[in-house]
Amino acid sequence: MNQTATHTDPADVILEAAINRFSEYGYNKTTMAEIAEDASMSAANIYRYFKNKQDIAVVCARNNVDDRINLLKQAIRNPALTAAQKLESYALTTLRFTHDKALENKKIDEICSEITKHRPDLVHHKVNNEQALLMEILAYGNQTGEFNIDNVVETAEAIHAMLIVFDVPMFMHLFSWEEYENRARVAVQILLSGLSRTNNRGETE
Repeated sequence: MNQTATHTDPADVILEAAINRFSEYGYNKTTMAEIAEDASMSAANIYRYFKNKQDIAVVCARNNVDDRINLLKQAIRNPALTAAQKLESYALTTLRFTHDKALENKKIDEICSEITKHRPDLVHHKVNNEQALLMEILAYGNQTGEFNIDNVVETAEAIHAMLIVFDVPMFMHLFSWEEYENRARVAVQILLSGLSRTNNRGETE
């Protein structure tokens, strides 16, 4: 006899309640008691799963980072793309993810500030994974002959820094999506002009 049962993980219910409240009221104005109430459980019960509000925010942020990295992997690992197209796909996927999250969560800057200040390890986790994907693109470009890069690691770090404007939620309200998309495409074209297999005199090697 087959028996199937659907059990919702209480931790997931808490996380969903927290995300909804953080999005509407902000991290600073949200209390554990309010999260517990939204999750339809007692305040005492919520502490069985998370020791404090920051602990909840960290898990939310880590899940967000993991979702982002998985999307970037899908975007750049399409075998039909050239290295140049992979780099553009990386930039546009970064922009789209950040833009969508900023629209979904008007208070996202508060959580970003909290995590950056108190959990730099999670920020490094995000940055290291993103730079690894950029290194993957650059190494592929060297392999196919599209790029001519001596130091893939340093170049990936530099590109990551140059694209950071498309990765900051608080900036997403400054321009329309169309303006940002155009800026991202232009930025990638400028980067590609420096990555191509030409030497300093502009002669093809």
